[in-house]
Amino acid sequence: MRNDMPKEITIQEILKTTSHRPWKMPTENWKFYQEWNNAIFLHWQVELTELEKFVPKELEIDLYEGNPWVSIVAFTMEKIRPRKLPYFPPISNFDEINIRTYVKSKNKTGVYFLSIEGGKKLSCKIAKRISELPYRFSEIKRRENQYKSNNFEFKDNLNIEFTIGNNMVEKTELEKWLTERYALFQDTKTSINEFEIHHLEWPINRLELKKLEYNYPRFYKLIKDKPNLVQYSKGVKVIAWGKNKKVKKGYNNHF
Repeated sequence: MRNDMPKEITIQEILKTTSHRPWKMPTENWKFYQEWNNAIFLHWQVELTELEKFVPKELEIDLYEGNPWVSIVAFTMEKIRPRKLPYFPPISNFDEINIRTYVKSKNKTGVYFLSIEGGKKLSCKIAKRISELPYRFSEIKRRENQYKSNNFEFKDNLNIEFTIGNNMVEKTELEKWLTERYALFQDTKTSINEFEIHHLEWPINRLELKKLEYNYPRFYKLIKDKPNLVQYSKGVKVIAWGKNKKVKKGYNNHF
């Protein structure tokens, strides 16, 4: 083995690196491991009145300097597995696209998914059943410097061609606000589900778009024109805890 090969960081080392977090990690054992690799970030500043139509009233829309944001994140999910089981590549590895916005719940800031697409039908089915996140299947093809998806049911499509800058860059305050999020929030009919996550800070490279074609009919008033900011990251290794269900008002008798 070459002595100059980078050392693979362990889960324990990730768990011990916490100074960048806005709040303390959960004290209970984590439940899932996953990797979010080769991520393309496309960010849009959007209109608050339009975004409010998509976010449940139990969550507060987070603002940066008075403005809300929505992002498309296209990446490759790899090695997802429960804590005490090995990963199984035919299910654990798949391409994913999420459309997300940024929210608050009490003292925590996180993301809320407007949509999640996965490139494998079985992976989507399992992920949706376990997490209750809004996974759906899309045909996704990824090649070097290209990412394409089509969803025939919703008439959604995305086609990105790009080049990646050679060097990592220091993130601006806005870039940190958009990427360094350590909670996920999602609604069901009866509850708001909260997921705590942990990872090292996202390493960021500049991204140059050679082509960007997209069509998301449900979000055409939100996602339009060119993105205000684009980024690339080689990815992060993610530790996740189980969902914490907060029952919506009026549904207490259902549990």
